[in-house]
Amino acid sequence: MDKSAGTAIEPFVDADRAAQFLVITRRRLLELARAGKLPGHGLGEGKRKIWRFRLSELAEAVVAKTPPLIHSTEVSSSPAVPGNRIGGTR
Repeated sequence: MDKSAGTAIEPFVDADRAAQFLVITRRRLLELARAGKLPGHGLGEGKRKIWRFRLSELAEAVVAKTPPLIHSTEVSSSPAVPGNRIGGTR
């Protein structure tokens, strides 16, 4: 880290390191960054950008849960009914 002027500058990391930090695939990380759901810095013009990330920004996004990173599995709120394959008896 550069400590010039008494301030530590956090380095950027590539998509592989950022994905490893979040324990997700590189592909999913890039999808979330492109959609604006994760903080990322796209470098370059056009469709094929080089993405760089700061681990502190990713950690803040996960802790704040804004936006949510993981889609929850939907659970039926309907009561178990006989004959219903989920939760019922047959």
